[in-house]
Amino acid sequence: MTGAGREVAHRMAEAARAWLDSLDADQRAAAVGPPPGAGAAAEAERTRWFYTPTDHGGLTFHRQRPAQHRLVMRLVASGLSEAGYNTVATVLGLENVLDRVEGFSVNWGRERTRDPAMYYLRVFGEPGGPQPWGWRFGGHHVSLNNLVVDGRVAATTPCFLGADPAVSPLLGGAALRPLGAAEDLARELVRSLRPELAARAVLLRRAPDDIVAGNTARIGDRVVKRRELWRPGRHTPDRAEHPSTGLDGAGRRAVALTPAPKGVPGAELDAAQRELLRALLGTYLDRVPDGISPLSRYDDPAALDAVHLAWAGSTKAGEPHYYRLQGPRLLVEWTNVHRGVNHAHAVWRDPETDFGGDVLAAHHAAHHVP
Repeated sequence: MTGAGREVAHRMAEAARAWLDSLDADQRAAAVGPPPGAGAAAEAERTRWFYTPTDHGGLTFHRQRPAQHRLVMRLVASGLSEAGYNTVATVLGLENVLDRVEGFSVNWGRERTRDPAMYYLRVFGEPGGPQPWGWRFGGHHVSLNNLVVDGRVAATTPCFLGADPAVSPLLGGAALRPLGAAEDLARELVRSLRPELAARAVLLRRAPDDIVAGNTARIGDRVVKRRELWRPGRHTPDRAEHPSTGLDGAGRRAVALTPAPKGVPGAELDAAQRELLRALLGTYLDRVPDGISPLSRYDDPAALDAVHLAWAGSTKAGEPHYYRLQGPRLLVEWTNVHRGVNHAHAVWRDPETDFGGDVLAAHHAAHHVP
């Protein structure tokens, strides 16, 4: 994996340098951030992330020429598998579909509300240099966060994708479902459970309104408020000041994240269910290139044993639902509740090394001894 991590890091660095070299001084001022680990304020900005259509920090497509757009997408592609890149490109295009769904009428006080050009790229540090560096690409329903340390990819999470609409009609009766497999495999798995396991897997008969961890920099049991999903004062529509999950009291406690995973572990699944579980993991972990995806970790039966499936809401297709997969170095969350159950959120996180914090600390300890 180390060799693959270095190869991907090299492609990232080449693409990042090509993009940066194309920018003028004003563009660079927005495009470049401090190196990872450059202080508390710099790290707070690097680890602040969003999946709403707000200011993610960086340089938008609006402020770039078409040739620079291609360089942006080359860098985005360097950190994704082919399927991952195709999915991200589709999610960007869904802004035009969503605009039509809403009658081209939503107005949040900016020139265009549903805007496929309002995606932001920022590079942190010097790509390819001896010091840690990273990059972030994000906008509505996309957040990609990458860190390179000692010449190899050290972190690719949080990695968020969403789809609104989750299902769109295509010609000939076909349907566009960018995240469809992540929904179908999970539902097939939970519906295959025998009753006693299903009773433990389904935490609540109501689905939370959103992913439980929200956009926290570090995963914990803190309740995320709606206003925290938006950068204050930047493209922020009116939002009620209540938990992003829409749950209070017993409901919130039922779905709360805890250090000991809730739900049913892979160890209690039969062979066919374990195959479904691993395939479901692949819809998240295979977003990134071969060699840096941790999916092969689950070839070890003990690793798959430790992955817990938890569900909330209905298990019937077309009804609001939420699920998560949780285990060592793993948190996956999915929800599809809004717009008539046609608005999906799907995030992959590594609770131990989101944003590469532990790897970054080890690097500085080794190379910056007082």
